Amino acid sequence: MNHSPNDLIMLFNDLFLEAFRTTLVRGGEEPEYLPASSTKEPAQIVFAHGYYASALHEISHWCMAGEYRRTLHDYGYWYCPDGRTPEQQRAFEQVEVKPQAMEWLFSVAAGSRFHISVDNLSGNGESDGDEFRFNVLKQAEDYLARGLPKRAQSFFDTLTSFYGTGDTFSKAWRNDVGRVVPLYSDRTL
Repeated sequence: MNHSPNDLIMLFNDLFLEAFRTTLVRGGEEPEYLPASSTKEPAQIVFAHGYYASALHEISHWCMAGEYRRTLHDYGYWYCPDGRTPEQQRAFEQVEVKPQAMEWLFSVAAGSRFHISVDNLSGNGESDGDEFRFNVLKQAEDYLARGLPKRAQSFFDTLTSFYGTGDTFSKAWRNDVGRVVPLYSDRTL
């Protein structure tokens, strides 16, 4: 299956540009959210290097952000770059559980490969990689049981329709859980 970021740009903009005055755009080195600078210009979700997975991840953050947060640069969140201390890494992982769970569901809906990201290659690494994976899984399972936030559900439904994965999602999800969190069966969800 071909996974072009241009498809995500088209799908996102068709779904949200008019209603939320937000556009998905290809960017350079770093992803970034830029709130609308005027009533004539839309907000921009800028994803890094034109990577498909980066677009899904940034869309996940946008789908979680409330109305006020969408008026702030990068939703008003702190970002500590690569090289975090263990304490900083734990804080990072706590705020990344929900967007990574959402990104994972979007990835499976699109038939693309998802990778957990601790985003700390030159630091002391993840605080507890297995625990982080399990927490992302728990959150994704909760979204599946209780439903995604409204904008996320709309995008998820659009992905399953566009990629034709609606009928096969459940099986693909179980297979991907076994790949991403192979030890999940040892724990209770």
